[in-house]
Amino acid sequence: MTLTRRTVLTTATAALITGPARAQGLAPTLTMRGGANNYRPGAPIVDRIGGGGFWMTGTVRRAGDGAPLPGQRIQMWAHTTEGHERDAHSHGATLTAADGTFRLEMPQIIPAFGQAHAHLAYDSGEFQTVFLRPLLRRAGDTTLNVDFVLQPA
Repeated sequence: MTLTRRTVLTTATAALITGPARAQGLAPTLTMRGGANNYRPGAPIVDRIGGGGFWMTGTVRRAGDGAPLPGQRIQMWAHTTEGHERDAHSHGATLTAADGTFRLEMPQIIPAFGQAHAHLAYDSGEFQTVFLRPLLRRAGDTTLNVDFVLQPA
């Protein structure tokens, strides 16, 4: 085989994709800067936050093998048409289903400090706490999907 720049790059890329990924499995989700802003420990589990209209969805899996994690508590809060992210009524939590998915309806998220964003947290204790602050692609989006990969505590 003749070594060219292309074969070296292709081989190196393949090694990065298959080697470490298989050896380490699914990497855990890291906490995002600003994710814990206005966090309220123990926010209640609710059927819906406020009047609804916006759907927050996602999947929770275990780091390493990627197994779905049922019964895990995910808390959500945001600046919405019905309140600021620091308001208690803008916070709520849900539990993951048997397949690790979660879904919670809340009021439409609107920009705060120039960005339409949500806050989500895994905070149950069985796994390491993770705070996320994902941005919506567009301020008018009515759904946001956010996945968690959790590392045992």
